[in-house]
Amino acid sequence: MRFVTIKDIARALDLSVSTVSRALNDDNNIRQETRQKVLATAKQMGYMKSPVAMNLKFGYTKTIGVIVPEMTTPYASLVIDGIQNVCYANHYKVVIASSGEDAEKERQSIEIMYQFMVDGIIACRTDNRQNHDLYQSILDRKMPLVLYDRLSPDLDAPHVGIDDETKAFFLIDHLIRKGRKRIAFIGIDPNIVFNAQKRYNGYSMALERHHITPDPDLVVWANGMSYSDGGVAIDRLLGKSIDAVFAFTDTLAIGAMNRLTSMGRRVPEDIAVAGFSGTIISSIVNPQLTTVEPPQYAIGQTAARLVLDLINGKQPEKKEVTLDAEIIYRKSTE
Repeated sequence: MRFVTIKDIARALDLSVSTVSRALNDDNNIRQETRQKVLATAKQMGYMKSPVAMNLKFGYTKTIGVIVPEMTTPYASLVIDGIQNVCYANHYKVVIASSGEDAEKERQSIEIMYQFMVDGIIACRTDNRQNHDLYQSILDRKMPLVLYDRLSPDLDAPHVGIDDETKAFFLIDHLIRKGRKRIAFIGIDPNIVFNAQKRYNGYSMALERHHITPDPDLVVWANGMSYSDGGVAIDRLLGKSIDAVFAFTDTLAIGAMNRLTSMGRRVPEDIAVAGFSGTIISSIVNPQLTTVEPPQYAIGQTAARLVLDLINGKQPEKKEVTLDAEIIYRKSTE
């Protein structure tokens, strides 16, 4: 597909490129008759203004880039809805890219957004070990950057999230009060996703509060966050005496629950299962999943307001914005 340019319109009307350009930009020095002729021809030919060209002229595109780690669960879509709500109300466009939990795709997406000169970036990092140099270069160039959900202590950028440690603590506390003593933890390498360490800390603190010594044999660091990874984690716990499972994400928890039921173990009668994500998926499985539900929509809204403030030269009052999350108790732990 070839895009119609100002040169094409100028050639069709036998006008200079500068005259057409000024007419398209409502220059007062262009006669009304000429302006109307240019606008009519531009519409007929299917001309659209190029945001890249406008970028070069004005230095901005009124566009925000958003990087999400996955689009397989509703989590990212709710965050995006919140971002779009704020950005559209402030006349900003939103460009979205999913890294698919692949650091190289994340790098490519960010580089493309930078090349197209988006005014700011909102991102949830794929891997805390990788692409630090790229994110740091964005900060060094003074491009507004806001991170959400996954913590990045190595970057001096505003972050929007929840108190993972406290919520994990109270969820484990709930399981213990329900009589569960041998609680397994399925996590992801904290070097990849730092939040995993926070949730593990909450898990350990709750056990210790109830005078239960954490058992390292009941801790599994999964290779990923998919449903199948949750099932594999249960296989690695075979032979261990457990009466509950707490997983880093709902996908891991549901994968674990599916594997347990396929083995003939009853949930929650034999083994209770709890997750952490709070998407609609947790409410449509059987049994419904107990989980921590972050305010995904509000996270998106808050991140968008922060990046717009940065674009307008306003520094945030605090770098870490912690929103409240709700623990939803359901059948999987009752």
